[in-house]
Amino acid sequence: MRVIDERGERPVAGIRQRILLGAMLASAGKSVETDRLAEIVWDGVPPERAVPTLRTYVARLRSGLGPAAASRIVTGDGGYLVEVDQGELDTQAFDALCGDVGNAIRGGDWAAASGHAAEALGLWRGNALSDAPSQVLRDMWLPRLEQQRMQVTEWHIDAELHLGRHEALVPQLRQLTAEHPLRERFQAQLMQALARCGRQAEALRVYQDARNLLVEELGIEPGPELRQLHKQVLAGVSDPGAHGASVVLAPGGASAPGAPRQLPAATGSFTGRRVELDLIARLDALSRAGDVPGGTVAVSAIDGMAGIGKTALAVRAAHRLAGQFPDGQLFIDLRGHTQGYPPREPSQALGLLLRSLGVPTGQIPALPEERAALYRHRLADTRTLIILDNALNEAQVRPLLPGAVGCLVLVTSRLRLKGLHDAQVVALDVLPETDAITLLRTTIAPAHAAVTDLDLAEIAGLCGRLPLALRIAGALLRHRPAWTPAYLAELLRDEQMRLATLSDDDHDLYAVFELSYARLGQRQQLLFRRLALSLRPELDKFIAAALLDTGPSDADRLLENLVDHNLLTEHAPGRYRMHNLIRTLAQALVSKDPSPDRADARDRLLRYYAHTAQQFGEQGLVTEIPP
Repeated sequence: MRVIDERGERPVAGIRQRILLGAMLASAGKSVETDRLAEIVWDGVPPERAVPTLRTYVARLRSGLGPAAASRIVTGDGGYLVEVDQGELDTQAFDALCGDVGNAIRGGDWAAASGHAAEALGLWRGNALSDAPSQVLRDMWLPRLEQQRMQVTEWHIDAELHLGRHEALVPQLRQLTAEHPLRERFQAQLMQALARCGRQAEALRVYQDARNLLVEELGIEPGPELRQLHKQVLAGVSDPGAHGASVVLAPGGASAPGAPRQLPAATGSFTGRRVELDLIARLDALSRAGDVPGGTVAVSAIDGMAGIGKTALAVRAAHRLAGQFPDGQLFIDLRGHTQGYPPREPSQALGLLLRSLGVPTGQIPALPEERAALYRHRLADTRTLIILDNALNEAQVRPLLPGAVGCLVLVTSRLRLKGLHDAQVVALDVLPETDAITLLRTTIAPAHAAVTDLDLAEIAGLCGRLPLALRIAGALLRHRPAWTPAYLAELLRDEQMRLATLSDDDHDLYAVFELSYARLGQRQQLLFRRLALSLRPELDKFIAAALLDTGPSDADRLLENLVDHNLLTEHAPGRYRMHNLIRTLAQALVSKDPSPDRADARDRLLRYYAHTAQQFGEQGLVTEIPP
């Protein structure tokens, strides 16, 4: 972020001041309420005395910018605004230049289009807002700006190709395809440039590499433009792509701002889940055919325990289906289980989604129900794909659902969202052993390429075949060359240290699981801890009742609640199991309970076992009771 006046550049000192200025500039000329500014400045988690502190930051910002710029920051009704004349923001200049590029292309003036595009791209100095670390602020600016940046880059290359500068474009396109390997337009432009240089073999190699990546990463074939170029190069056409896809322009000559394209990158080592991917694809097909039951919006609710790969599946499916949604793809983390952040309120999430859909901040209603109505209106008659990631519960999700068919919503949550009655349920389990071994093999270092499946099978088992644990284990072997699979397996055999071993800079399995535990009520937490005292992996309501000193019916309700939170699995009616890594957490937690309480619970459990064994023995079903 740079501020320049008649005396030169004015540095904006302090992270909070830079975020504050960015937030006001996002609504230049319009007052932004102090509560909204606090949300942006503290990235969704404002402190108790946020408003008085915000006034201090405004004062510091004014002082640092000098009298001329400071006078532009005006105290408005319940907030602040910054006065900006047209053209004073480089984002405004960028928008204007994008319009000039569109007009030049429409008029067939490729030299002017190239010049305007180069000038527009020259305004960029690295990644926008890299020195203002507020995700709320970045969500306001970046999706549209980055989409425009990519679009103008494509237009610039189109213009240069029309001007016959294909030889000079090859190095730039090599870099762009490496940075954006899934953006087919860059791949197509590289094929065109190489073929026009007489390098047909390299052009065919670009196609083959792009196709392999799309098939392996997303499970889809290249689009029509790449396939047509491939045919033209094979046929020896001297100028392939000369009559290819035209540049998309908005009415009236302005450049199309671009539909939101917010999908995160797909996980490169994604493994398995073909049945689940097919289920989601089938739901989309039914939606397009108008066969969704009740004529409702198509919703797929993906649930599972922490680390099971819910987000990875949703993103993978979304990339596979993105071509079916020309009106864009939205992604929002609802922070239902995010360490250090409270869950997003539906109203806050709606504000972020509306800004992503192009609604200026000043035009977003204050009332939650009005925001929801505007959101549904914006999505009506569109084909938009929406990922609502990391949802806390149904109440958080319902206001974020479109109101009519046409859109596809993928919701991920650790909680079983039973209240979304019309949603397709995709419940994730741990990976099959073969897929778990494959995932490990794709993440370990090449130095371990000779490791046998038997060695990896033990590590996979100790990780409970949980995708996140497997990725961490593979990363440990990749980044610690001295470690062998046998050494890692030895570390993981120690149950007390297993969760500590399975951690890296980004993930701590103990903390990840503990967030699920923290969402439980007090009685559910107590039962969860005491289940670690059970002597058998198989659990039922009678064991739970003994541990909790309650009746079987009450215990059964609490067990089902743990199932709904994906902290237990019910593999048969009334029969429950706990994942080995989750059990490790329960053991660590119960060890902190008072010793007398643990002893009493264990004593009740042993008396239940003894009573059951005696009953079975009297019926002739048990001939020997083990010590």
